[in-house]
Parts: sequence; structure tokens; C-alpha cells
Amino acid sequence: MNNSSAKSSGFRPAMTWVHTWAGLTLGWILYLIFVTGTAGYFDTELDRWMQPELPPIQHVNASHTAQAIVARMQEQAPGAERWFISLPTDRNIPYPNVFWQGASTDMGASAASGRVLLDAQTAEPLEPRATGGGQTLYQMHWRLHYLSRQYSDKIIGIATLFMMVGLITGIIIHKNIFVDFFTLRLGKGRRSWLDAHNFLSVFALPFHLMITYSGLLFLGFSLMPFIVSSQYPEDGRRQFYAEVFDPPGLIEPAGQQAPLINIAPLMAQLEQHWGAGRVQTLDIHHPGDKNARIVAYQSISDTVSTSAERRVYDGVSGELLHIQPADSSKAKQVRDVFLGLHEGLFAQPLLRWLYFLSGLMGTGMVATGLILWSVKRRQKAERKNAAAVKGLRLVEVLNAGTIVGLPVAIACYFAANRLLPVTMASRAAWEVHTLFMVWLVLLLWVAVRPRARVWQELLMLASASYLLLPLLNAITTERGLIRSVAQGDWVFAGVDLAFAILGGCFGWCAWRVHRLKATSRSGATP
Repeated sequence: MNNSSAKSSGFRPAMTWVHTWAGLTLGWILYLIFVTGTAGYFDTELDRWMQPELPPIQHVNASHTAQAIVARMQEQAPGAERWFISLPTDRNIPYPNVFWQGASTDMGASAASGRVLLDAQTAEPLEPRATGGGQTLYQMHWRLHYLSRQYSDKIIGIATLFMMVGLITGIIIHKNIFVDFFTLRLGKGRRSWLDAHNFLSVFALPFHLMITYSGLLFLGFSLMPFIVSSQYPEDGRRQFYAEVFDPPGLIEPAGQQAPLINIAPLMAQLEQHWGAGRVQTLDIHHPGDKNARIVAYQSISDTVSTSAERRVYDGVSGELLHIQPADSSKAKQVRDVFLGLHEGLFAQPLLRWLYFLSGLMGTGMVATGLILWSVKRRQKAERKNAAAVKGLRLVEVLNAGTIVGLPVAIACYFAANRLLPVTMASRAAWEVHTLFMVWLVLLLWVAVRPRARVWQELLMLASASYLLLPLLNAITTERGLIRSVAQGDWVFAGVDLAFAILGGCFGWCAWRVHRLKATSRSGATP
């Protein structure tokens, strides 16, 4: 065997092949995951921007809020099976809200249920416009859309496995990984794309590894269902989840009426144990029944883990029945810490911005990898003066239509929030329909446009889309950028400024593509 043959069949070339195809095969799904997941780090802020009717956040006594909500629910849903009350303890829950579930009927159907945001002072319902908000974007990165969990979990799980393979093989094939980190040559065609890919990969490598591994843990029971089915009988998944995740001491209703305890002394007792403002949730089962139970959840805002202590009380006598610690088992504790690292709910503003910037780097890593593949093969085809390799044109269309088309579609999602009638039926659903319709139209448009012009045109469209969002907000609401800054409303001002910065970045990219087309050799542009 000659040297060239040995070199091409060695371990590192094999890992290069795996790295390339693991990244390309599901690269566009990974890009969707990174874009929407990164936006999810500011899901609460986007929720508030997309519901401009909501008042400024009120900081009131949590015990007072809990009492007011319980009093309202006793009037509105006295026969409900459950009241799930979330208190505004931190940034993740800016407004109190309550979910109630009606008692099941004899026919097996569920009675009326609902969820409502409430005023923290009076417990009066707040009635903002219906919207998918930032939560829809956040959920899209692990549930996709229009698919059942049965399919979305498997698709996301396989894509995440491919991501992990891509990261590990990427580390293996870059023997000069730290030298590559400090190398960024602009205007050098394919070499520039490789340098950018290396830089974005290495700079946030700990984040990429953490977010991918913890993502696999999120989907562990879907990817490996035999873990549960081998230990539990038929329909054992429900039993498994009940044993691991449900609080202890919950029983069926007795069918005998009994008054619910006064919430104020209970809140005082909880805050004595956990600290003021540390009661995140009151989950009241069978209110008004002799067997009522109140499950109190401690806030997780200052802990990495997604699990916190829970206390179960008799809803009639107020007796403490059970204390379930946050670290009920070592395995669950490890899982909850990784999930907490993934979600970043504990992150304060500076760390949250680092999460966001790391997510942007992951997005750029996937995007530059996809572009690098197409640029490399386009150069090979042009050197041989041959037709493009089979599938190259499809990859180029998917690259442009996804890497730039998806952000444009998301901008249209935000625009739809301002333009659709507030009273429109299925309004939140049509915001999401707008996103996917625009994305589909852009993919079709990219397919028929000249390859040499499509990137610049798309980038200009993306720039205009995001730059117009603050203007659209100012025209359609009373919470425009100037007024928000004057009033110190930095959530609205921050979202508007973020849109403007994104628009500026896309505009700069469009200008760079225009310059590169005029000055660089063939293949320097995607």
C-alpha cells in the first residue's frame, strides 16, 4: 500500500468523513434547533414584547398574591379538581398565573379547564392578546411543530446524536485545534469558511458539549424506552413517572366537602423555611374536599438543578404530611443538574447573555459547516469544468433558504404579532403559520433565483425585516423604543434594540457578500 493510499484510509480521514456527513445529513434541523433554542434564552422577554397590553411588573407580597388568587378561584372554579398557582418569584414568572382543571365526568371526559394571567395585587384577570410568544420558539427547538411528540422526540434525538458525533469527531480531526482557534483569515475563500467554523466551534466548545449531552439526557426515555419498559409492566411509563416525579401523599377525593385552610399562615410557614419570595408554586388538589392536598414548590431561581424541595400539606388541617428533598436520588440529582444547565433558568443577566452568545456561536458553527461543504464541492466542480455534483444544488438551496430564510421567517412571526387583528380566532396559531409559510416561500424563491445573487438578496431582506420591527412596534403600540427608554422599560427597549442590532448585522453581511463577489476568486462566496 502506498503512502497516499494509507493516508486516505487512516483513522483521521475516516473521522473526517464521519464528521462531514454527520453534520450535513441533519444540519438544517440542527440549525433550526440552535436558532430557536438560542432565542429561548430570552423567551420570557419575548413573551412580554408580544403582549404589549400587559402592565409593568409589580413587586408585591407573595402571601398577599396567593390569598387573592385562592379567593378568586373559590369563586370562579370551586368544584375544580386542581388549582395550579404560579407566583411571580423571579424573572421566569413575571406575572402570577393559575391553571385549573375540572373534575372528570362519568363518561371519562374532562370538565372545563383553563389558564389565566392575573394581576399580582388584585388577582383580576389580565387579558393580553393571544400569542405563541417566545415560548413557541423555545418549544420549537425540541418539539418542532405540526408533529406529535412520538415523532418529534425521535427526530430531535437522532439530530442531537449526530451533533454529538460531529463534536467528538471534530475534536479528533483537528490536531492543531488551539492553533486553529487563533487563526482567522478573511477573504481567503474556502479557507476563511474553515477558519470561521473552527473558531466558532472551539471558542464555545464547552457549551456545545454541555448543551448536546444534556439535550440527550432530556430525551433519554424516548431514545431508550426499554429502560422503563424492562422494569415496569404494560403501561408502565405512567407508573414510572408517577413514582419518580409526582409528590408523595396524593389521594383520591373523599366526596365530602370541607373548607380549605387559610393560605396566609401556610405561606408564612413556608417563607420561614425557604426565605421570603421563595415559594414558587402552590399545587392544590381537590380544593373544598376533605382529602384536599396542597403541594408547595420551592423556587429554583438560585440553583442550577431543575428540582427543588416540595412540601405536601393537608389542605383542611394544614398538617405537614411529607417533605420531598430536591436530591431524592443521586441519579435524578445528576439528571436535574444537567437539565438545569441546559435550560439556564438560574442564569442572571450576565450569564444569560453568555448563554445567548454561546448559542449564537453554535448557530454559526452549524451554518459555516453547511456552507463549507457546498463551497468546497462547488470549487471542485468548477475546477473540473463539470456540472455540479449530484445533490449540490439541493444543498445550496437548503443552505440559503434555511440559514437566512429561517431568521426572515422568524422576523415575520414577530411582525404577524403586531399586524394580525387582536380579536382574530386562532391568532396564536396563525402567527406560527406565518412563520412556516414565509419559510416555505423563501425556499421556493431561492430555488428559482440565480445562485450568484440569492445570498445578497436574502441578507438584504433579513436586514430590512429586523430593522422594520422596532418601527412597526412604535406604530402599532404605545410602547415604542423612545417611550420605553424614557419610561425605563428595558424589556421592550431591549427587544427593539436587539432587533435593530440583528438588522444591522444582516445588513453588514449583505455588504460583505457584495464586496466579496466583486473582489474574491470563484468559490469565496457561498
